[in-house]
Amino acid sequence: MRVHFIAIGGSAMHNLAISLYKKGYKVTGSDDEIFEPSKTRLEKYGILPKQIGWNKENITPDIDAVILGMHAREDNPELIRAKQLNLKIYSYPEYLYEQTKNKTRVVIGGSHGKTSITSMIMHVLKYYNKDFDYMVGAQLDGFETMVRLSEDAPVAIFEGDEYLSSPIDRRPKFHLYKPDIAVLSGIAWDHINVFPTFENYVDQFRIFIDKVNKGGILFYCKHDSELQKLVAKTKNDIQKISYGTPDFKIKDGVSYLIDSEDQYPLNIFGKHNMQNINVARLVCQQLGINSNAFYKAISEFNGAAKRLEVLEKNTDTIIFRDFAHSPSKLRATVDAVKDQFSSHRLIAVMELHTFSSLNKDFLKEYKDTMEKADVGVVYFNPQVIQHKKLKQLNKQEVLDAFNKQNLKIFTNQENLLKFIDECNLHSSILLLMSSGDFSGVDLKKNAKKWIKSQRKFG
Repeated sequence: MRVHFIAIGGSAMHNLAISLYKKGYKVTGSDDEIFEPSKTRLEKYGILPKQIGWNKENITPDIDAVILGMHAREDNPELIRAKQLNLKIYSYPEYLYEQTKNKTRVVIGGSHGKTSITSMIMHVLKYYNKDFDYMVGAQLDGFETMVRLSEDAPVAIFEGDEYLSSPIDRRPKFHLYKPDIAVLSGIAWDHINVFPTFENYVDQFRIFIDKVNKGGILFYCKHDSELQKLVAKTKNDIQKISYGTPDFKIKDGVSYLIDSEDQYPLNIFGKHNMQNINVARLVCQQLGINSNAFYKAISEFNGAAKRLEVLEKNTDTIIFRDFAHSPSKLRATVDAVKDQFSSHRLIAVMELHTFSSLNKDFLKEYKDTMEKADVGVVYFNPQVIQHKKLKQLNKQEVLDAFNKQNLKIFTNQENLLKFIDECNLHSSILLLMSSGDFSGVDLKKNAKKWIKSQRKFG
């Protein structure tokens, strides 16, 4: 098989390219920009494009499949050439389905928690040496790539993103997977540039439920009222099983899961993570792993990259990095950290970076999301707003939206870093939340510096 990737440098795309190369396919690709770690990883396998940019000559009649990434545009010369030659053109979710249509597919969807739930299931299956394919949106310990496709694995575990599939396929990715086992963790409006109303956004999850294969299973969070409404209305002939928050306790900064008389210490924490664990257990039961075996394995789960990831710590200070950017994720992360480390001062720093978060009309969704933080900080870069062709925000609009007393607002990276430099981090948690990188900050390098300095709070 010969496969060509248009926009091979993307996070999901380059992982899929490597997976197909390892499967024995002949893989080529192109892109107009390729950053790390994609560049080094593609180079390792000899599939890094020799030249940057698009070239219609890359598209030849002997290509079996063209996989089109979201980074490409509809007028891409390689895409135009592929259409002229009547080649098979797939989005990457479409191709994942094509590769796994004869397998049992498990798809984890929801506005929050889907990466964590997918990671938990993968961790437990790997712990017991189960053979499975997968696609997950974060790098995990013990997994070289974020995508694996094989000939023989009977099961495929997919994180089900609700964002669009490709420039020429406007369907949400998770509509294409047709799961046998599905999970929905909750619904909280996001991606306002694609789903301009809450009702339109919710409807994507209704469609997903209807696409679960007949006779399949849907696990859904019973604490989410919107999910309850959708499940009650669906006419799809599937099992519908709700899940909630299991019993747990926090002792000396460690969360323990309680099952009857047994208590299992965990390396992760937060009410939402307890819910994530609960549904991961239910899925694993369907895949032949009983609860006791599951609890043993999940006790060794350390979390996914950028999901409450510890950058640095000492005896009384921890610096976390988290992917939280939407209102529901931000509130859940701030609450989880404060509940877990109640005796520590929480300094929560959040970057407005996504299209939705930088949209003035959406900003009000962030009301009270940082309520539990002792010190709240919001950063945004006016140049990013300009690049996204949005109306500029001012500091007062952000203050009004968050409704957080003494919230500190920064629009200059240097001033933000100076503020953190001058913070007294003794007996504190520094929580850094963004889907970006605070305009190019090396967070790991700075975390080492902040732990060492612990200067007086300015």
